[in-house]
Amino acid sequence: MADLDREYVEFVGAASASLRRTAFLVCGERHKADDIVQDTLCKLYVSWPKVRRVGNPFSYVRRMVVNAAYDRGRLRSRREVTVAEVPDSAYRHDFAAGHADRDEVLEALRSLGPRQRACVVLRYYEDLTIEETAEILGCSEGTVKSQASRGLDTLRQAIDRARRTSRAL
Repeated sequence: MADLDREYVEFVGAASASLRRTAFLVCGERHKADDIVQDTLCKLYVSWPKVRRVGNPFSYVRRMVVNAAYDRGRLRSRREVTVAEVPDSAYRHDFAAGHADRDEVLEALRSLGPRQRACVVLRYYEDLTIEETAEILGCSEGTVKSQASRGLDTLRQAIDRARRTSRAL
């Protein structure tokens, strides 16, 4: 195996789990996140010689993943219609409190638009700075601040609504 291929394989082994988590949090669905990461890593292989010279290939690839998830989110929002409840649900999940909180947050994340979701995930899950988030998303720092703030407000409202609904049942 050539040195370049070996470096690529090592990079993928070290970065793929984190990239999948980021893609999942941005797009909201595991199978789509896996597809996004796989597509991104295929594109990465073609341009690996150039990308590895960038200095921080993980940051570069994370940006590729977020952009791909963001693009899919924009396409999805034009085709899919959300409904309040899934019809013909076999059963309701009854998870422990920690899992319920996690599920509420993930569901609330799904309610955000792609740009807000990306800002919230990068700022608060990936713990990136405003500057790093703006660079990854290709927008201004002000946009990151406003989108993250609006995203957090929307998350709070969605979680409050979900809790009020569950208490009413």
